[in-house]
Amino acid sequence: MPLDAGAALRPKLREVREVHHRLRRLYGPRPRRRERQEVLDALIATLLSQHTSDANSARAFASLKARFSDWDAVRRAPVGAIRSCIRSGGLAAVKAPRIRAILREIHAERGETSLEHLRSASAERIKETLSRLPGVGPKTVACVLLFGLGRPDFPVDTHVHRVVRRLGWVPPKSSAEAAYRHLNARLPGERMHELHVLMVNHGRQLCRARVPRCTECPIRAACDAGSMRPRARA
Repeated sequence: MPLDAGAALRPKLREVREVHHRLRRLYGPRPRRRERQEVLDALIATLLSQHTSDANSARAFASLKARFSDWDAVRRAPVGAIRSCIRSGGLAAVKAPRIRAILREIHAERGETSLEHLRSASAERIKETLSRLPGVGPKTVACVLLFGLGRPDFPVDTHVHRVVRRLGWVPPKSSAEAAYRHLNARLPGERMHELHVLMVNHGRQLCRARVPRCTECPIRAACDAGSMRPRARA
């Protein structure tokens, strides 16, 4: 749904700074990834991370890299072989054929199983190219940009979506895609990486979907939803 006029004015820069500061004080600074990551590695790792824990997706990715010499070998492999490698990451029956379909699409278009030609491309071209691949949506593309390429982008996953709606930075019924477009147009690029990670952590630990722990929340004063909850008695 489109954002309303009120939400179009938020978040203010001072709100962003305050929320960032308070979440950072609670959870600590989030270190950036230092090692170079190939674009296709970042894409596959992001796909494997969906609907599972970081530890499980990391195990699945490591297993896939250990079993196959390169992504072209994965492209040529039977789906069953891919599925057995990534079973620890969950939803292997869905992810395995999707990964192979993506690799085949890349190879058919480029003549090679690589996306390194995108490394120096504009963000718009990267988004356009990746979005054409089967099963690759806006959140996956944003994660590749932010974590794989170190570009300023602000993915809106389930946890981030919940937190920003409760903060009133977007309307309560806004879609994740609408929230993504709105926030990427307004958040400072230099804050996107750490703020995204902090909000994911906050959504998992305190700002939960059911029974949020509002009385422990350091950003409650800035939160439209939390400010309406009764405070615990001393």
